[in-house]
Amino acid sequence: MEEWIEREFEGVSFEGAEWIGWVLRGCRFERCSFHGARLTELRTEQCRFEECDFTGAQLNGSTHQRTSFANSRLVYANLFLAVLTDCQMMGVDFTDADLTGLSVEGGDWSWANLRFQNLAEQNLRGLRLREADLTGCDLTKADLREADLERAEVRQAKLAGADLRGANVAGIRLQDVGLKGARMDHGQALLFARCHGIIVE
Repeated sequence: MEEWIEREFEGVSFEGAEWIGWVLRGCRFERCSFHGARLTELRTEQCRFEECDFTGAQLNGSTHQRTSFANSRLVYANLFLAVLTDCQMMGVDFTDADLTGLSVEGGDWSWANLRFQNLAEQNLRGLRLREADLTGCDLTKADLREADLERAEVRQAKLAGADLRGANVAGIRLQDVGLKGARMDHGQALLFARCHGIIVE
């Protein structure tokens, strides 16, 4: 098992690298390419991947704590059973990424591209998703309690059975989503009613 501590790289290509089971602590990667890399069971702690390209990378079973992937590309990446704890995923492009079994605890996913992703039954409690693109995203029965969804794009999203209690839904178009069976607090229910032209007295 390889372990790197506080190493820094800028503009370096790690394309096709095999870092299976590696441990990275306090490392910084800026505009680096991990295209097609095998990063299965990789462990990162307080690392920074800024504007990096993980297209087609295998991150299945990986574990990340307080790591930032800000503005990185995870297009077609495999995050099957990956664990993300208090990670910064602002502006990350998850187009066609495999998020099956992904475990998320805290963190900031603002401006992330999660279009048409399947996050059904996911625990996303307290997650910051401001202005994230959730177009067509399947959030059926997801736990979104206390999540920050302010100005998120939710057109065609599926929120049936989702728990939205305490979530910040300011600026989102609730009339564009499927909410059958969703759990809301009183304020959210009033907002939903207004969006559908219902007068509550």
